Amino acid sequence: MARKNVFGVDVEPTAKHEPTEQAAPPSRPLTSLERPLKRAGPVGALSSTLGGISEKANRADELERQLALGQAIVELEPDLIDSSIVVDRLTVAPADLSLLAEQIRDNGQQVPILVRPHPDEPGRYQVAYGHRRLAAVRLLDRKVRAVVRDLSDEQLVVSQGQENNARTDLSFIERAYFAFRLEQRGFGREIIMSAIGVDKAALSRMISLVESLPAPLIEFIGAAPGYGRTRWAELAELLDNPAKKAKALEATAAASFAELSSDARFQAIYDLIRHLKSKPRTQTWQTADGTKAVRITETEDKLNLAFNKTVDRRFGAFVEARLAALYQEYRQNAEGSDSSKR
Repeated sequence: MARKNVFGVDVEPTAKHEPTEQAAPPSRPLTSLERPLKRAGPVGALSSTLGGISEKANRADELERQLALGQAIVELEPDLIDSSIVVDRLTVAPADLSLLAEQIRDNGQQVPILVRPHPDEPGRYQVAYGHRRLAAVRLLDRKVRAVVRDLSDEQLVVSQGQENNARTDLSFIERAYFAFRLEQRGFGREIIMSAIGVDKAALSRMISLVESLPAPLIEFIGAAPGYGRTRWAELAELLDNPAKKAKALEATAAASFAELSSDARFQAIYDLIRHLKSKPRTQTWQTADGTKAVRITETEDKLNLAFNKTVDRRFGAFVEARLAALYQEYRQNAEGSDSSKR
């Protein structure tokens, strides 16, 4: 029965040989050509082998052997490694990165990163997971321990997402934004569901929420690990107001906001626009001939339509009678729009 070696490769079991009868001693002395050669000891054999091969060629052969096995851990220069095709993390606090670098310096890199050969640049690699470890090793100016595998784009993002799910160290908005960007890159919902570890309904809600938030604001706030889906949904609802959205985006340029932690940035933006009172919007709807028939006034909480009866006394009553049908039409259009996004 086949067994696996330390690299996970199937090998055949070593055959057991039965003892054989000892050959009878020769009846005459052996000549020098007949005498068996003496077997070199381990040290002598190793010295003989290395004597005919340069150190550089030997390292290259060893690297090729490890890469062929696929599961071996190799050491790579960090400068040869690029980020994943879709980065999952929004921010890494400098203090956290320094702490990780200190741990690696004191205890070594215990967990290797996963990379693949770069599909477009020979001799380079792309990270599937382990971006923080790679950044920490760069600070230490040493080689990074990595497993190299041939991965398709789909396999790369699934491996990336599942490793983060197992470590549970991505915040809600990082996972949602990662899902959104995967879809923007053309990945199907089934692949994204496997990468994120959620069902179809949850994935739809995550992507829909991200679509309602300005991408520059998400990237400015960052991971915000202390805030989950509910608080981000509240922020998205506040940002539905154009004036508040503009104010929030304006705040991203303020140095005082940039100096805050990610959680503090979320709370500062939230507090800023929650108490912001927008100016009422006022305009007039005109008929085709230019008659001002309806005055529209919109505040944060209300939208008022004032019908001018001097223009047509029955128009307001006509709209009032059709409110149920208009609402039904609105709901059908809204549901159709939601389903097209899934």
